[in-house]
Amino acid sequence: MPTPVPGRLAGKVALITGVARGQGRAHAVRLAQEGADVVGLDLAGPLPGVPYDSPTPDDLDETARLVEQEGRRAILRQGDVRDLAALKDLAATAVAELGGLDVVVANAGICVPVTWDETTPETFSTTIDVNVTGVWNTVVATAPHLIERGGGSVVVISSYAGKKMQPFMIPYTTSKHALVGMTRAFAAELGKHHVRVNSIHPGAVNSPMGSGDMVSAIMRTNETNPPLAGMGTPFLPRYAAESDEISAAVAFLASDDAAFITAEHLSVDGGAQYF
Repeated sequence: MPTPVPGRLAGKVALITGVARGQGRAHAVRLAQEGADVVGLDLAGPLPGVPYDSPTPDDLDETARLVEQEGRRAILRQGDVRDLAALKDLAATAVAELGGLDVVVANAGICVPVTWDETTPETFSTTIDVNVTGVWNTVVATAPHLIERGGGSVVVISSYAGKKMQPFMIPYTTSKHALVGMTRAFAAELGKHHVRVNSIHPGAVNSPMGSGDMVSAIMRTNETNPPLAGMGTPFLPRYAAESDEISAAVAFLASDDAAFITAEHLSVDGGAQYF
């Protein structure tokens, strides 16, 4: 496990979406270990059309327990990133109860393996709504508070699929490429307020997104065009990262160690984007 830097985020307040489990939970715990209080949002209920197990309210409660175990405050709510009003309300709560907002991690997203000719309008629109509009909502709801604070860091969780492409996931690939442009555009306009905006691009990650029927769905789509199945193989002798390895990159970009880094797209994929 990458070693946290105690106190690096002391006095900071971080807002994280998709916080109930997996990468979102790992980000919350890592930032808490480095000194930040955490506010967060998660649907914590059935995810639309995905083949993996959905998060639950119990998952959300467990994340809160783990943050508080680190001696930090946790304000976590059930909600949908497609709901701009809910995100604005959460950001306002962070300011009212914790004194401000310094770090935003736009982590929530969905992934549905499906071939191009099996992709329904509903699958495409839902993926874009959650993965793209949800991130836009997150930044729009929080940026005024970062500006009021005198600056801050926004970390957008994109994907290997946002730098190269992910076979048999046209909606997902489209959404994650969109986040690259969104990151650059927000970085350009928010820079004058000392707000940095960067994206992280994980490859495969050991997380609950691999649960349920996800693996069989990937294998089934791979069989429709086997030459594409090996795309994205890491150079390192390990197929997947652990969630806390992504969180180490989040903590770095959230901290003053990255004070002059913005509009950057950091891969944590073992070299998979180049295979």
